[in-house]
Amino acid sequence: MADYDLIARMNSCFNELELALHDLGNFLNQLELLQARVFALPEIAKGEEHNPADKIQVTPFTGEAAQQLALQHFQRLFIHHNNENVSSKSAVRLPGVLCYAVDEAEHQSALLLIEEVNKLKAELENIVTVESGLAREQRFEFVHTHLRGLITLNAYRSVNFLNDPDSVRFGWANKHIIKNVTRDEVLAQLEKSLNAGRAVSPYTREQWMENINREMNDVKRLPEHAALKFKRPVKVQPIARVWYRNSQKQVQHPCPLPLIALCLRTPVMQVPKLGELQDYDASSVTHKYKPKSQPLSLLIKRLHLYTDYPL
Repeated sequence: MADYDLIARMNSCFNELELALHDLGNFLNQLELLQARVFALPEIAKGEEHNPADKIQVTPFTGEAAQQLALQHFQRLFIHHNNENVSSKSAVRLPGVLCYAVDEAEHQSALLLIEEVNKLKAELENIVTVESGLAREQRFEFVHTHLRGLITLNAYRSVNFLNDPDSVRFGWANKHIIKNVTRDEVLAQLEKSLNAGRAVSPYTREQWMENINREMNDVKRLPEHAALKFKRPVKVQPIARVWYRNSQKQVQHPCPLPLIALCLRTPVMQVPKLGELQDYDASSVTHKYKPKSQPLSLLIKRLHLYTDYPL
């Protein structure tokens, strides 16, 4: 279990993060808002976290209403910030962008505040996921013992900024998280879960240990040349496509939080063009090019672990 020094640093880091988010919100509220556009997505009810998102209805907000929703969202870190019927296992997303006119001093101050927020977010995540030395199954209890009700994904997500974009348009992305791993890495992960000595519902401790031992044996039975990879599907995500005319470059950003666009105030300053996020309908999605995937066999379902060796 994590020591008292680590717990104290985690609490101190989180308190600093709350203050930094508050300072950032106050500062942005004082800037000249050129335009703002955010898109509220349906809240996910308890028990529906794993349901496929075949359709998503978007509710757009603009101007001052969008800004206030965005500033509140940056500080939405706890379960009690949600309605009681809303799932605490799914972080609430609010894609969009806030565009501000800034002089050089305001620009520098904004960057310093955003940098401080993101530094504290990364530090908090590192304390929980790395320094604690806890297995994934143990982290929930650790965090909620000392920061009751914290939605860690909301707390870890970075605040992203844009410098003088020419346009910001929005869309949806379907993807998988794919990570190649070695047999030793998989066995080390399973060994860590085994040593944690905890059960995962609905299993008893003995049943859970038996499952992990079975998984370890399945991995050990594979030949040396067998490839292993985690291939976990990710629910459809809102994205932003940002265009910079001077460099003729488009940059794509994941957009679970509103982006902050900083536009230097000049005599010829142009306000960025903002697009709309349309409702999502899986049945209307078309792929320009979908490469043929390598045939894989599912080895451990709960980990989304696949192998190229036929099972």
